[in-house]
Order: sequence, then structure tokens, then C-alpha cells
Amino acid sequence: MTPQAAGMDIFAAIEHPISLSSGEIILVPTGIAIALPPGFEAQVRPRSGLATQYGVTLINSPGTIDADYRGEIKVALINLGKNTYTIHPGERIAQLVIAPVIKAEWEIVSELPPSQRGSGGFGHTG
Repeated sequence: MTPQAAGMDIFAAIEHPISLSSGEIILVPTGIAIALPPGFEAQVRPRSGLATQYGVTLINSPGTIDADYRGEIKVALINLGKNTYTIHPGERIAQLVIAPVIKAEWEIVSELPPSQRGSGGFGHTG
């Protein structure tokens, strides 16, 4: 919606409003398909306004669209809020960010090199 925005808005391609009850998950069609060049992916991300104001977000965030996928993009929304939320035709429901993909080649080793953090997990760094 602005020149410096990283994400492109994705809209609900529905004919009639859809009610999304608290705790419910639905797959919302967008009416669009894309063809990405090799080495790129599209990430479907939540809209911060829907998430913070209503608790409506993506169940798999970010959702990844691979460069070889040619089907319609659909958005898996979940209502984490307390109230039912109504999705209207043409409403902005998510955003799409195009990003490069770095391919890794795995190597099996018997041990990893040491680091300052080591194997400290969640909350380990404060």
C-alpha cells in the first residue's frame, strides 16, 4: 500500500462474507496464481492489523509458495480472538513477500564446532 512496503497485499476472492468463529481455521481463496523464477519463493504472511485488532492470523506463518507451484494461492486463516470475525469479499487478508532461496548442501559430521552459546535452548540468552 506504500512505496517502501516489503509485502504486497493479498485479497479474499470470495463472493459472500465468511464468518470465522473463535478457534476456527479456514482456507480463503485469493483468485491469483504466480510463476516465480528458480531461486525464489513467495512468503504468505499475516497482516499485523488483523492479528493485533482481531486475533486473525495465519495458521502456518509464513506460508511458503515454491517456485514450481502453479496453483491458486489460498490463505489458511485462524481466528485466535474471542469474537467471530467476518471476512468480506475483496478484503486484504494477508501479504506476500518475494524472497531469494539459499540452497544448502548437508554434510554429516560426528560433532559440531564449538560456539559461545553451545546447546543452550529457548531463553538461554536472557
